[in-house]
Amino acid sequence: MFAVAGVSGHTGKVVAEALLAQNKPVRVIVRDAAKGEAWKKRGAEFAVADLEDADALTKALRGASGAYLLIPPKMSSTNVRSDNARKVAANATAVDASGVKHVVFLSSIASQHDAGTGPILSTHDAEVALSKSRADVTFLRAPYFMENLAGSLYALEHGELPTFLQLDTPFPMVATQDIGTTAAKLLLEGGHGKSVVELHGPREYSQKDVAAALSKITGKTVTAKQGPEDAMVPALTAAGLNAHWAGLYKEMIHGMNTGHVAFEGGKVRTVKGTTEVDVVLRQLVAPNA
Repeated sequence: MFAVAGVSGHTGKVVAEALLAQNKPVRVIVRDAAKGEAWKKRGAEFAVADLEDADALTKALRGASGAYLLIPPKMSSTNVRSDNARKVAANATAVDASGVKHVVFLSSIASQHDAGTGPILSTHDAEVALSKSRADVTFLRAPYFMENLAGSLYALEHGELPTFLQLDTPFPMVATQDIGTTAAKLLLEGGHGKSVVELHGPREYSQKDVAAALSKITGKTVTAKQGPEDAMVPALTAAGLNAHWAGLYKEMIHGMNTGHVAFEGGKVRTVKGTTEVDVVLRQLVAPNA
């Protein structure tokens, strides 16, 4: 049986659906029993647990041969690394106490670094903590989610794609569908000690590539416009993000622009998704088309 967290989000939902489609026994981990009942109708068990509650999470994982875990972002936090540390500690405790044999943990590109990566530092901390676990752990490092491009589409009517990234520099991006299906495959493979899998998209995309794809989708010319990094915090806070998160994103974007936020490579295993960015963009621009 496989336990799957994050089923209310994009990746966990895909993991659970992929396993159920192969008639594998699944237990989804939810914070609300009502959401669990919906999954029960689809053939899954459910367990109610907050990812900061080590005891509840232990019960949710007990009896599972494999589990998909992650640290969902808390956008109201004003001390992200500290808040996430409690979730990391609960995850680590529950994994060992439950006896689950294999965990696929959703990590991030650049999690090999202990500084200069903004919100990615929490997945670095999780990798450090779970590396001490008795269970086999596969750290699935994903790059920029293609779906996050939705936050840059507000200026489409003006023919612009605003960004703080360098316009000509290709960067790894992946669809959440590919993250979920890859995680499901890794769970079915089983664990082999502690390992890292770096998930790439089918290719890397520059912001100009994204603008070109949007031009084809909308039938209108879309131009990528780069703003200065110093304008990022004011822009994000004006959009409703708190200053702490805005500062973390600025640090991450700076890392992307300077090459610090990058895959480790080397002997690390790499796999590729199959979803091109235009497929995701089309869903974002015209979801009912």
